[in-house]
Amino acid sequence: MYELGLSAPQALVEPVSEALMNELSALSVSVEDADADTDAERALFGEPGMPAPQPGWERSTLKALFETEAAATDAMTLLLAQDWAEGLAVQGLRAVQEQDWVRLTQSQFSPVEITPAFWIVPSWHEPPAQAARVIRLDPGLAFGTGTHPTTRMCLRWIAQQVLSGQRVLDYGCGSGILAIGAALHGAASVDAVDIDPAAVEATLYNAQANGVSLRSGLAELAQGAYGTVLANILATPLKLLAPLLCGHLAPGGHLLLAGILERQAEELQLAYAPWCEIEVLDREDGWILMGGRRPIG
Repeated sequence: MYELGLSAPQALVEPVSEALMNELSALSVSVEDADADTDAERALFGEPGMPAPQPGWERSTLKALFETEAAATDAMTLLLAQDWAEGLAVQGLRAVQEQDWVRLTQSQFSPVEITPAFWIVPSWHEPPAQAARVIRLDPGLAFGTGTHPTTRMCLRWIAQQVLSGQRVLDYGCGSGILAIGAALHGAASVDAVDIDPAAVEATLYNAQANGVSLRSGLAELAQGAYGTVLANILATPLKLLAPLLCGHLAPGGHLLLAGILERQAEELQLAYAPWCEIEVLDREDGWILMGGRRPIG
């Protein structure tokens, strides 16, 4: 594997990248600020809510990977010969060690402790000896691998509940991790819904991999009343969903909400006040877990 380094002004970044990928057999192309770690370094984007100051850096470094040294040399020669490539300069050509990217990625994910007896364990790891309950879950496209505080707080709450005989709804299921956790902790039936078909597919796959039975589908799958309603989304959609989520909550049922920052607690309480009084149940790294019970009668 060989890496070709090029320096390019802003106007050449896109055409050179396209030429490398589409015509010159590059395996990949990355773009970096050529002035990074110097006094001339600047952020590409402005302050939140403000437009980007410019569409790109004044000077960029392009790094293109090639299978062979000959392919990298040919690409360099052809690019420098183009009239439109004036201002393009070669920084160097070097051999790079090939990586086992799958193994490297896997090494970054270790088992996650929810409670001493409840763990999330990637498929390439053995469960800890003390793990009485285990969710086997590999990092994927859908949100929810147990590494985020909101997911951990929800699962800790589930592990402390008596869900036997309950009907549970996981609204915005992502990877299905909360739904699987509820099923492992005795829920009689679990419905896991999401607006993203990929999340539904991921949930069904993960449920099968963990040997649990649940239903998963788009939002209309949720029907009737549930003893526990779980929603780990974000504060804004949670506020909008207040009447819907509370409408699915059986009298005396538990409502659990996550994806909320500490400063957003009061606005969530106001949004849910007409149906259910909620409070902060847990805190971690600036995130909070909120929940309550629907009144009986």
